[in-house]
Amino acid sequence: MTSRRRPSHRIILFATAAALLLPGATAVAAPAPIPAAPVISGGEAQPAFDPAEAVRQDVWVRAPVDSDGDGKDDEVHVQVVRPAGASGRLPVVYQASPYFSGGNDVTNHDVDVELYTPEGGQTRMALPPGPVRGRSGDELAANGITVRDGQITWAYESYFLARGFAVMYGESLGTGQSTGCPTSGARNETIGARAPIDWLNGRAYARDAQGKPVLARWASGKVGMMGVSYNGTLPIAVATTGVPGLEAIVPIGAISSWYDYYRANGAVVAPGTYQGEDLDVLANYVYTRADRDVCKPVIDKIEQDEDRITGDYSRFWNERNYLNNVGKVHAAVLSVHGLNDFNVKTTQVAQWYQAISKAGVPHKIWLHQSGHVDPISLRRDEWLRTVNRWFSRYLLGQDNGIDKEPKATIQREDKSWVNEADWPAPGTKAATASLQPGGNDTGGLAPVEPRTDRPVVESIDDDATKLAADLVAAPSSPNRLAYYAKPAKTPLRISGTVGVTLQAAFKREAANVTALLVDRAPDGTSRIVTRGWTDPQNRDEIDKTTPITPGQEYRIQVPMQPHDYILPKDHSLGIVVLSSDNEFTLRPQPGPGFTINLATTQVSFPIVGGQQALDAAIG
Repeated sequence: MTSRRRPSHRIILFATAAALLLPGATAVAAPAPIPAAPVISGGEAQPAFDPAEAVRQDVWVRAPVDSDGDGKDDEVHVQVVRPAGASGRLPVVYQASPYFSGGNDVTNHDVDVELYTPEGGQTRMALPPGPVRGRSGDELAANGITVRDGQITWAYESYFLARGFAVMYGESLGTGQSTGCPTSGARNETIGARAPIDWLNGRAYARDAQGKPVLARWASGKVGMMGVSYNGTLPIAVATTGVPGLEAIVPIGAISSWYDYYRANGAVVAPGTYQGEDLDVLANYVYTRADRDVCKPVIDKIEQDEDRITGDYSRFWNERNYLNNVGKVHAAVLSVHGLNDFNVKTTQVAQWYQAISKAGVPHKIWLHQSGHVDPISLRRDEWLRTVNRWFSRYLLGQDNGIDKEPKATIQREDKSWVNEADWPAPGTKAATASLQPGGNDTGGLAPVEPRTDRPVVESIDDDATKLAADLVAAPSSPNRLAYYAKPAKTPLRISGTVGVTLQAAFKREAANVTALLVDRAPDGTSRIVTRGWTDPQNRDEIDKTTPITPGQEYRIQVPMQPHDYILPKDHSLGIVVLSSDNEFTLRPQPGPGFTINLATTQVSFPIVGGQQALDAAIG
């Protein structure tokens, strides 16, 4: 289907030398001709088209994959919107998504289960499970998308159309009017999302609703992908195929490895606010194609292979790890992430940004103080200009200097913005501190080496019914160990990943281990800055469960989610250790937890200024 938006009614007078004018009348100049392609000034595409007059077209692009096993190649439903009257070849801003047709009612997995052990397996609690809920359908809103009568509209659409970019929407396999099956990050999903780029470059077949072939003669073949969350993950996935024509991507709050979305160091860990969700639940949620039966075996296989029992890394998860193919990426990457995003956690952007930087891919990063949101809601004008310059540089070939500017734009805690050379912040070095006795009440945190001449053992019990924030706020508790430094004499900046190395002995054959980084204000209130989780049965290998012998000490690494945080002067830096984390981990029945030996336990902080800065602040 090809349609054109109805223009508003206008009366235009054209004046020539022979025109008769009434006394006192003024000739109205003819409107400027519609340009053939984007108009550039100052290295940026300028508004030169009327976005209210746009051509909209639906096509179905053939993808070289048969994910539903019907013996035919899958088809991707694509909707293209381009500025009317443009006669030249246009660049395309492309958003692929499984959400354009909404989602289904789904039920998340029960998380009130006992933890797996190789000998005992996993059992449900005797108590009734707590309530579980599926996704609420807010994914379109997070991406600024509305769909009405089959017409997809994006918050950025008018902005790009006015500047001579076409906008293309693609429905993921198994969703909406696309065929195939949803597989939540698998290779066939990536192939489906890639196919429309191949069509724009003449390498793939497409048809219209009547079955007639459709060519994209209007397209330059230069494509940028962009989106938030899943819609931001698909640009990463497609970029790692190295597809020709994809010149730039803007992944916002995006996933770089699906294992790290639903697992953490062997532990089954939920994305924030979606406790109990997993890949199979997500596939069921987005399975919106008309045929409601054909993909059930595919999704059942996902549920089997995702392995919520051991939490181990596997071939199944490795297929969904885009970091494996960073070497194929040539598209310039503008990454964006919320420092307080615990849905798609900051590990996703940190490991992706590090990998593309090391691979020599053109890169830039924005980090903001919000959670799982689009930065257009935070700094609209500057953000739109940045995206425009990024796409003008890499889709239109404009040497506008954005690739030579500071690579990191960071929103600070007071909501101001700063530009820095890169991220983590230059000058960041590892600094260590040790824990001092008294953790069930308030122990100490000091920048000194732990004493190894005699053991100092402290103990916690597990109670998954208690929220981490409540345990932090409690003045004392048997269910957590809290260690705080003296009030900071100077501000202290953390930039990167905080890691806790515990010497721990477990009272049961399975346990969750959780560590929190906490900022305690002078008035006694506390804020959890970031956190991390580990399954001690994966202490040696992430893809292998190794049994625990109760009472034996093990060295357990707990890396937290990366962050960039400035601890204010007079605030206290804290480390809090607990077992299960109610909002994120599986929740076994309350019971014995583990002990830690403070003599051989230490914390590593990524500090701007290194050990000297840590010593000066809290020493």
